[in-house]
Amino acid sequence: MDQTNEDVRCQLSRRHFFGRGQTGLGAVALASLLNDELLSSSPPLSRDPLVVRPSHYAAKAKRVIFLFMLGGPSQLETFDYKPKLTELDGQPVPAELVAGQRFAFITGTPNIAGPRYPFSRHGNSGAEMSSLLPHLAGVADELAIVRSMHTDAFNHEPATTFFNTGSQFPGRPSMGSWLTYGLGSEGADLPGFVVLASGEPSGPPAGLQHWSSGFLPTVYQGVRFRSHGDPVMYVSSPPGIGRTTRRQSLDALRDLNQMELDAVGDPEIATRIASFEMAFRMQMSVPELTDLGSESQGTLEMYGARSGEMSFAANCLLARRLVERGVRFVQLYHRHWDHHGFNDKDQNILHALPERCGQIDRPAAALLTDLKQRGLLDDTLVIWGGEFGRTPMVQNAATATRLGRDHHPRAFSMWLAGGGVKPGITVGETDDLGYNVVVDPVHVHDLHATMLHLLGFDHTRLTFHHQGRDHRLTDVSGKVVGKLVG
Repeated sequence: MDQTNEDVRCQLSRRHFFGRGQTGLGAVALASLLNDELLSSSPPLSRDPLVVRPSHYAAKAKRVIFLFMLGGPSQLETFDYKPKLTELDGQPVPAELVAGQRFAFITGTPNIAGPRYPFSRHGNSGAEMSSLLPHLAGVADELAIVRSMHTDAFNHEPATTFFNTGSQFPGRPSMGSWLTYGLGSEGADLPGFVVLASGEPSGPPAGLQHWSSGFLPTVYQGVRFRSHGDPVMYVSSPPGIGRTTRRQSLDALRDLNQMELDAVGDPEIATRIASFEMAFRMQMSVPELTDLGSESQGTLEMYGARSGEMSFAANCLLARRLVERGVRFVQLYHRHWDHHGFNDKDQNILHALPERCGQIDRPAAALLTDLKQRGLLDDTLVIWGGEFGRTPMVQNAATATRLGRDHHPRAFSMWLAGGGVKPGITVGETDDLGYNVVVDPVHVHDLHATMLHLLGFDHTRLTFHHQGRDHRLTDVSGKVVGKLVG
């Protein structure tokens, strides 16, 4: 086991083991097989599980804001310009290219579809970007664009789960959980891992499994801030219950839980104590946090946000406010990027994609600008992307008002900024049709390894022992993408 497990393992005391285990010679024999470190003296069992802990080595980033575009944005209309597609637009894709390949909806030999929006170069870096993203083009020199992403799954739920947890199967800890487990949290009055969501509720959903703590203690699970009603469910006191009464109730619960913790040493009891205390503090901190009226009119206009109106723009501004207050990992889901072309508007490259890009372009660029102005971008890693990309072939016959692309896990684009990332670069290439990666492939595990590296971790050593083996975010794979590291 790696030393990064120590704080959690130390809460599994002798008393807890023998209290929960079976008595007799079998239990004694099993105890003899346990790691000596597990049975050694431990820190007090009431120790805060979110206490700030050191990383393996000096980190370039302290926190992460992940802008997750749920549904799979088309890289061919955003960051990966393929003029060959325009030349071959409407012609059948070479049969040998797709022979034996599986798709979500495409069958037979579909036609190629050229990009529907012009590209141009921007900034001193000369980054090629679509006309759909004019504000991000204005901060092109802050971006490291990766055109060679690839993943293992081609349907939304397993692909989203894989991107967030390193596995296609639910039950594994998410990125934010691994990070707060490894580093703890700098914020005393807010969770270490916060999730925000925006966009139409139709299309692939964002669910608890995507920000779950999995087999890690539940204190490391993401906390969803809602866009209506109380930002956090059940954080408000019931009618007639004042703050003094609430404090007295929690003190009594804490004392009872502490007695049980001292008796059995179950780390989930420490989580329960910490959760109650955090909820009490959040009754004061969350209303202040989510009140965007305290921001200047200039800041609101820069993001395109309105006080009291929830949107991706408002969530980007909230993300900046959260990291200012010590939150370690903030994940923004923006839904409805699943553009198959089933109809003329809702799932159409010609209509829905420009609308989605318009919703995220200005706020994402403003977030980078705002973080930089406040001296936060240098140690805040910002990542943008979805669970996979889209095919260079149309899903159905294109019309004057309809164009759709199928899921494509073999090649897609993302960008990173800040947090030790080398700015103003483009990494990787796809073939002339944008179908396969041909230069510098970057797997999802590689992105995870690079993210953890920037945060000061050797991804092979940030582990947790569960069901007989050490688990990690990158499973048994992953390598740091050196070209991305500044």
